[in-house]
Amino acid sequence: MNNETKIKIFLVDDDALHLKSLEMEFEELGNFSIETFATGELCLDNLSHNPDVIVLDYYLDGIDETAMNGLETLDKIKAQNPAIPVIMLSSQDKIEVAVQCMHHKAFDYVVKSETAFLRLQKIITMIIQQNKMEKELTWYMDRM
Repeated sequence: MNNETKIKIFLVDDDALHLKSLEMEFEELGNFSIETFATGELCLDNLSHNPDVIVLDYYLDGIDETAMNGLETLDKIKAQNPAIPVIMLSSQDKIEVAVQCMHHKAFDYVVKSETAFLRLQKIITMIIQQNKMEKELTWYMDRM
């Protein structure tokens, strides 16, 4: 599959081991182009690369205690480009945290677990299908 048809995903996590693990799992599938970032600031600096989806960790202060957290990063992503779907990823298995992320316009919330990658894969597939249907509908409506 060439780069033009690959789905561009930004993975943002301060846990280097988890970040590399996610990157490798997505790359094994072959239809994703992956960029990884250890901080929200680095992700924001690269938004011009136009990701299709961003997977963003809830906590991002493991490397730098002064780094923006996931919600601050999410707010800045949405301020720059509200159309980018952002999936929040966290070890926090609390409904309050998930609701808080949704109030900040996250597309979805995934708890880090053994099944997190499969859940991410399903959500991203749904996002891509939704975007494709919206484009087809726009194309159809433009011809009416």
